[in-house]
Amino acid sequence: MKLIRYGEVGGEEIGVQIDGINYSVASFGGDYNEAFFAEDGLARLEQFVKDNEGKLIELPADIRLGAPFTRPSKIVCIGLNYKDHAEETGAKIPAEPIIFMKSSTSLVGPNDQIMIPRNSTKTDWEVELGIVIGKKASYVEEAEALDFVAGYVLHNDVSEREYQLERGGTWDKGKGCDTFAPMGPFLATKDEFEDIHNIKLWLKVNGKTFQSGNTSNLIFSVPFVVAYVSQFMTLLPGDVISTGTPAGVGLGFDPPIYLKPGDVVELGADGLGEARQEVVSFKSH
Repeated sequence: MKLIRYGEVGGEEIGVQIDGINYSVASFGGDYNEAFFAEDGLARLEQFVKDNEGKLIELPADIRLGAPFTRPSKIVCIGLNYKDHAEETGAKIPAEPIIFMKSSTSLVGPNDQIMIPRNSTKTDWEVELGIVIGKKASYVEEAEALDFVAGYVLHNDVSEREYQLERGGTWDKGKGCDTFAPMGPFLATKDEFEDIHNIKLWLKVNGKTFQSGNTSNLIFSVPFVVAYVSQFMTLLPGDVISTGTPAGVGLGFDPPIYLKPGDVVELGADGLGEARQEVVSFKSH
């Protein structure tokens, strides 16, 4: 299945995408949140969709899509998880996964605007595969890790490099700004994929391709990172682990290339759809 949420910011309803067409399942009730995943919501929703075949309300093609799940308890990210990206940034290949967090308030829809933070000059892009956790996971074994996965989502891990690298010690400062986690257009359940380690990812800025990678080049695999992160914190249903970005980020160029108001970022991945984000200057809200 492909899960979507649609409507105005803060008032999203739930839906599904079938054969590229979006439908409402608001009458199913509830939201795609921690309780939904924890209480076998995916199986119940699948049955609901089958029972209502031909009866679901089709949504307008131009309707706004929100992130395909409600604000998770945490967004955990894996840094430098592609060898080519580590090399372009001059970093050593990590012996163990690097973990940092994005604030849950950075989450926005797949086609929402990216807002350059106040006083920022080094806002960058990163296309990533996100893992959505399906059930509570603590001290999980790698061999069982995929049992704890609900599905996958396209994620632009937007990053402010000065805040991340030059402002004292922790990457989190440059990762959690408002609008810095556009996700979607949909959550694709894990049964949609034959091999999650052969997924092409790409990202363009103003029509020019900057990133073109494949999850086959992950240093630490999807099951490994789920198991690894679960050794350090309990993962709750609906949490996201973002698996890292391939080469081609703005920081990696000489001189670096950073986002500016008016730029348009487009990104996509096999089986995870496409997203488009316009870059705007900071505005208070």
